Amino acid sequence: MINWTAFFLAFLILVSFEICSREQIWHKGNLHTHSLWSDGDDFPEMIIQWYKDHDYQFIALSDHNTVGDSEFWYEIKERDLKNKTLEKYQKRFGDWVETKKDSSKTFVRLKTFDEFQSKLDVPDSFLVIKSEEVTSSFEDKPVHINVTNIEEKIDPISGISVLDVMQRTLDAVHDQRKKLNIPMFAHINHPNFGYGISTEDIKQLNGERFFEVYNGHPSVNNEGDDIHVDTEIMWDLINIHYYKEGKPLIFGVATDDSHRYHSFSSKDSNSGRGWVMVNSKKLDTKNIISAMESGDFYSSTGVHLKKLSYDKKKISLIVEAEPGINYKIIFLGYQINSDEVVELKNVQGTSATYNYQKEDIFVRVRITSDAKKNNPILDNETKKAWTQPYLLR
Repeated sequence: MINWTAFFLAFLILVSFEICSREQIWHKGNLHTHSLWSDGDDFPEMIIQWYKDHDYQFIALSDHNTVGDSEFWYEIKERDLKNKTLEKYQKRFGDWVETKKDSSKTFVRLKTFDEFQSKLDVPDSFLVIKSEEVTSSFEDKPVHINVTNIEEKIDPISGISVLDVMQRTLDAVHDQRKKLNIPMFAHINHPNFGYGISTEDIKQLNGERFFEVYNGHPSVNNEGDDIHVDTEIMWDLINIHYYKEGKPLIFGVATDDSHRYHSFSSKDSNSGRGWVMVNSKKLDTKNIISAMESGDFYSSTGVHLKKLSYDKKKISLIVEAEPGINYKIIFLGYQINSDEVVELKNVQGTSATYNYQKEDIFVRVRITSDAKKNNPILDNETKKAWTQPYLLR
C-alpha cells in the first residue's frame, strides 16, 4: 500500500493557505450528479443545461461505475413517457437527438462524454468535468467515492473491510493521476448513507482530502441519528485525528447528488440543494482542482459570501445578504489541550472577523441564516455555508 501519509506531509504547507488581498473570483459548481447513464432520469445534455440556466459555472456528471465513453442505446420506459423525457429532449436539442425503433420499443443513443462536453462546455464561462461515482460495497455497507476529472473508468473495488475498499479505491485514483499526469481528486460520498462509512473508517485513511459534509439526497442521513453523529461533527472528529497524526486536514464539500429532474419534492433527489464556491482565477479543471486542493473554496446550501479572507492573524468574511434575512457567523476551532472543536465566536450580522488566539490549531466558519431553502429535504432546513478549516500550526 502506498504511504500517502508520508507523501502528503510534504504538502502540508498547502493546507495553511492565505487568501488575502488578491481578487476573489468565485465559481459555483456541483460535483455529484446522475443521468440516464446510470440511475438518473434525464439525458446528460438536459441536466447540464439546467445548471447552465441556474448560474452554475461548472458541473461534474458522476454516474455510477461509468464515464460515459461507450455506445449505449437507452430504451424509453413507461416512466419516461409519463415525464415526457424524450419529448423535452427533442424540443430542446432537435436533430442532435438520435432515436431508433425496434418493434414497439423506442431507443435513444446517449451521447458520450466527449460529445456532450464539446457541445455544452463554453471556455471561460461554463465547464463540464468528467467524473465517476465508483460504487462499491463491503457486505451490506455502501462505499461510494466520487472521482473528479477522471479519465479512465475505475471498476468497483472489493476488499476485506469498508476501510480496505476505500483505501484501495483512493490508491487507484492516485495511481491514475500519477500515470496520466492530469489533476483529479476523490471525495467520499454521503458517509451516513446506510451508515456504511464510519468516522473511524475515514480516520484511518491515507490520501483522502475531501468528503461530503452536505449531500442533498433525502436518504443520506446528513443529520445522523441517536447512534451516529451528523456529518459536520464527523468532519471535526476526523480533522482532530488527522492533525494529531500529521496528516493534511480533510475539506468538506456540499453537493446535491441529483437524480430526479421531472418531479420536485422533499422525497426526490433534486438539483440545486448543495454546491461549492471555488475561488479560481481561471475556469478550467486544472485551476479549479488546484484551488480546491488548497482549500480555497467554501460549501453552501444557499448562503453566498462577498468576501472571505485569511491571513496569519485573522479570518474575515462578508455575507452576500438577502433582504430581510438574519445571519449568524460562528467561528469554530480546535485548540491546544482540547479534545473537541469548540465555538470561538458568534456574531449576529453579515460581517465578522476572528483574531486567532495562541492556543488555536485550526479554525473554520459556519454561516447560518433564517432563510428557508428552496425545495428542502427537512421541513426546518435553512440556508447555510461552511468555510474550510484553516491550519495555524
